[in-house]
Parts: sequence; structure tokens; C-alpha cells
Amino acid sequence: MRIDLHAHSSVSDGTEPPAEVVRRAAAAGLDVLALTDHDTVAGISAAAAELPPGFTLVPGLELSCLHEGAGVHLLAYLFDAEHPELAAELRRIRDDRILRARAMVERLQTAGVEVSWERVCALAGVAAAGAVEAAGTSVIGRPHIARAIVEAGAAADVPEAFDRWIGVGGPGYVARYALDALRAVELVRAAGGVCAVAHPARGESTPDGAVPMSLIEQLADAGLGGIEADHPSHDDEEAAYWRGAAKRLELAVTGSSDDHGELTGHRLGCRTTAPEEYARLIEPATGCAPLTAG
Repeated sequence: MRIDLHAHSSVSDGTEPPAEVVRRAAAAGLDVLALTDHDTVAGISAAAAELPPGFTLVPGLELSCLHEGAGVHLLAYLFDAEHPELAAELRRIRDDRILRARAMVERLQTAGVEVSWERVCALAGVAAAGAVEAAGTSVIGRPHIARAIVEAGAAADVPEAFDRWIGVGGPGYVARYALDALRAVELVRAAGGVCAVAHPARGESTPDGAVPMSLIEQLADAGLGGIEADHPSHDDEEAAYWRGAAKRLELAVTGSSDDHGELTGHRLGCRTTAPEEYARLIEPATGCAPLTAG
């Protein structure tokens, strides 16, 4: 059984619709896929409608969190999406993404980069006039802005757009609202779900820094279920370190592609989770169940 527990669709910052992500996952030889768009489960229904016989979809999302000012990402699985507190926080995060994206576009325009709000919204698949209303079904993020920067000729590619313009400290960067990481784990657990720390060797606000082990230990005490040790951005030494940390803390060891479609070279299945670790991770979940066709 081949299991990939981290992938994105065009509902957030991937390049393919949810149904196409499922088709590509099956073609890549996967048996289980978690769709984990940023701060939304809006793509789950469309993905579930395209499952081939025997294929399993794990409903999930990637939560944007903060700890002492640094970005931490959590993968949340099998929670009740209608849980009042969690749903309210997710809506707040998505709404703030809209406000943040608009502010970033304005800063870029002031800096002489010819990007438009309309183009950023088009890249995110929403109408500019209704972006706030669309926040429940699509997420506008920095990758959409980065793609607009590349189109405007202000960067050669998306990584350069981040490095030069919209990364932390860049002229177009704007901070955002995010959940405290400990509260996020507690909310997901209250909604019947389970969490794993995403790419722990790569903090969002410090690209070359790791999530502090002291925080991982606190998250474990709060109900964290796993650590994504095997990630494409981790080298062999980092992956071994985080596998060891997971085992020491009695957490599941997960592996995932973190596929964003064309942006990451269509890499579904390049890292996977062992079946026994997958079973261990989802065992406590009560919010919803994996979806298997047939």
C-alpha cells in the first residue's frame, strides 16, 4: 500500500483541480491520498467524486500556525469540518488571507511591480469582485502572487519572486493572522481529528530553520499525532533526525510529497507513509472517516 498524506489542489496553491489531483495520484500508483489544501476543505467533495475503485481519500488540510512569531504548519486529518470553533477559526484565517493578499499587491505596485489584484484572483480561480465571498471555497496565497510577479517580468520564477519580493522582509511582504500552534492542535483534537507537524526542518518564517524541539514536545503533550519526517525538502540526515524524534515521542512517522502540481514538478508519491504508521496516526480520529470508492 502506497500512502501520500500531503498534497494540494487549485483550491489553495496547487495548479490542478481536486479531481485531477486524484487522477494523478492513482496514475502514480498511490492507494491512499490526503488532500490537504491550505486552511480549507473545499476541495474534498470534488476529489471524492473522482475516486477510482479501491482508492482511499483522507480528508484534511494544512493549517497555517505561529509560534513565537515563527511560522509552523500542521497537517490536520479526519476532523469534523462543522465543529463551531474550528470552522470559525478557519474562516478567519481565509478572510485574512484575502486582506493580506490585497495589501501585498498594493505594496508591490508601490515598489514598481506591475501586478494587479484581478490577475492574482484569476490565478487563484476566483473573481476579484467576490474574493471575500469566495474565501470559503478557494484560498488566495503567496504562490498566486508569486506567479503574477513572474508574469509581470519582475522575477524569473516563483522561488525568486519569494526571495526578492514577498518572502519575510521583502518589500511586498505582509504578516498574516494565524492560529497559535498549540491551540490549533487542541482545536483539531476537539473536532475529532489528528495532526502531524508538516516539514519540521523547514519553518515558514525561517526557511533554513527547524521547528523547535521544545515546541514539538509541547504539541505532543497537547495531542499531536505525528511528524512528517520524510518530505522532499528534507535531506537524509534531517529525515533520520525527525524519524528518531517521532519514535522517541511515540508519534507516527509520516512521509508525503507536498505536491503542488506544476509548481513542484508533479511529484505525488515521491515520499510515502508506511501502512502501520498511517494506521497509528488515524486510529484516534473520530471526526470523520477516510473515503474509499467501492
